[in-house]
Amino acid sequence: MYIYSKALKEMEKKINIIKYDYEYLNKYSSIDHVMSRIKSPESLLNKMKLDNLEFTYSSMINNINDIAGIRIICPLKSDIFTMRKYIEEFNDITVIKEKDYVTHPKPSGYSSYHMIVELPVFVDNNLNNVKVEIQIRSLAMDFWASLEHKIKYKPNGEVNEDLSKELVKCAKEINKLDNKMIKFFRK
Repeated sequence: MYIYSKALKEMEKKINIIKYDYEYLNKYSSIDHVMSRIKSPESLLNKMKLDNLEFTYSSMINNINDIAGIRIICPLKSDIFTMRKYIEEFNDITVIKEKDYVTHPKPSGYSSYHMIVELPVFVDNNLNNVKVEIQIRSLAMDFWASLEHKIKYKPNGEVNEDLSKELVKCAKEINKLDNKMIKFFRK
């Protein structure tokens, strides 16, 4: 997991460059905060079991794209695509996959922008291309996603149809609030 820790540190450096450059050029910080994590061995094994993967290191690194994950929380929804653009402009990052749940939220109401990127990491003078999942959300999206996750995964967190509908309704209301805040900010 050392290599994934190094990949996260490299990605965090790049995100800090984006933050400081953007703040200097625009007199505004488009990043509120950043969080990162590495999947626990238990979580990796559960995912491999769920996906019917062989329990080998090779199978894990070739099939699981979110071993290392970083979440960028932006003040406004309009900042999300700006962050995406800046990330794509790094010469040493290769974007492997993107999912736009901002423009097209999941049926559950979940909204975020996901990228799987690959970046070079040197370990003992050997170059390794390491995958990192990046999630970019607004503060409002993160608020909803964090609470929705706690509701769904709390002990005995069974989500019935009525609760699912309420969560979707809340996601839509939060999206409206997010859009309203953009208008306030631009005035």
